[in-house]
Amino acid sequence: MLAADFVRFTMGSLSSHRLRTFLTALGIAVGIAAVILLTSIGEGLHRFVISEFSQFGTHIIGISPGRTRTHGGAPVGVFNTIRPLTIDDAIALRRAPHALLTVPAVSGNGEVTVVGKSRRVTIYGVGHHFSEAFLMQVAVGDFLPDDDPRAARAFAVLGAKAARELFPTGNPLGARIRVGGERYRVIGVMEPKGQVLGFDLDDTVYIPTGRALAMFNRESLMEVDVIYEPTAPLEDVVQGIRQILMARHGSEDFTITPQEKMLEVFGTVLDAITFAVAAIAGVSLLVGGVGILTILTIAVAERTSEIGLLRAVGATQRGVLMIFLGEAALLAALGGAAGLGLGWAIAQGLRFALPALPVHTPWSYAVAAELMAVAVGLAAGVLPARRAARLDPVEALRSE
Repeated sequence: MLAADFVRFTMGSLSSHRLRTFLTALGIAVGIAAVILLTSIGEGLHRFVISEFSQFGTHIIGISPGRTRTHGGAPVGVFNTIRPLTIDDAIALRRAPHALLTVPAVSGNGEVTVVGKSRRVTIYGVGHHFSEAFLMQVAVGDFLPDDDPRAARAFAVLGAKAARELFPTGNPLGARIRVGGERYRVIGVMEPKGQVLGFDLDDTVYIPTGRALAMFNRESLMEVDVIYEPTAPLEDVVQGIRQILMARHGSEDFTITPQEKMLEVFGTVLDAITFAVAAIAGVSLLVGGVGILTILTIAVAERTSEIGLLRAVGATQRGVLMIFLGEAALLAALGGAAGLGLGWAIAQGLRFALPALPVHTPWSYAVAAELMAVAVGLAAGVLPARRAARLDPVEALRSE
């Protein structure tokens, strides 16, 4: 049978039972739509989380106090062997191989007051290089000066939202404010940054690290961030940091977390989640496959005389087999295409209805879903097609 005749015959067989064809294809369409929708949400979440972290740069290593590991026996805290992570440690890490910048950091909540107004915001105690290290720009004025972080002057930099709320009509530069009960002079306002993983970076105040430690009555920094050369080997940088801190602390009582490794872990976890939700949605394709199996089994019984006539005019067993497999594949492909359109439309609707929900549909997922639909159709059509091909032509013609 010629290819054109094969396609025409197959289309004619499906169009002769339109309602049955529609309902069978609908099962595949629903399954594909579920796969597309859930993988779009999973991939959107993946891209969202990665972009949220990478917007500050990717060549960052965070060092936090305490060793993250599992211990046997008595808890480590009993012996109190963990030393605070200090500003001196941050200064010493400037000598680490390939290190460009170091930023000592501590944070907490506090009251910020000006004449007649007060607001509770997040207070970040950071060093002079914070804005440069995390790619954050100052809109007006300057960032914290390059003072000795242990005895820095009482300067403050406001986030965009904090500046707007505290000084709705005036220029905050040079103004005196109280942060945690202490007087500071405002020397800068940051450009709007928005929310990052639920934290509003605009409703903030930045003050020198040493003053923040005293304000929050803390001995240890929460973190020291090291920015290193983009071309430097990560292991060399980590090893240099470890050697410096072990020489100062006497033991490895700190945790080093390269952002590059953290992003790899996030990527692996989110890929696994995306695959899991796609697999769950793919279960619905089995329902569609069962529908194709059922419909083709019924079709073989109904078209027994037609199969006998085809064999009588010269169609081979292979030809009959291909006809029924072709119908199964075409039915699944039509259902898959409809499912792609349905899934994409729902995903776009969610994007407009819920702008905060990250949704992204890669073309690779769409192609894979369509191929999956065809594969399910072929698998479901094998048994009916083999049954049709094995019918005895004479007996098939007598069934009329």
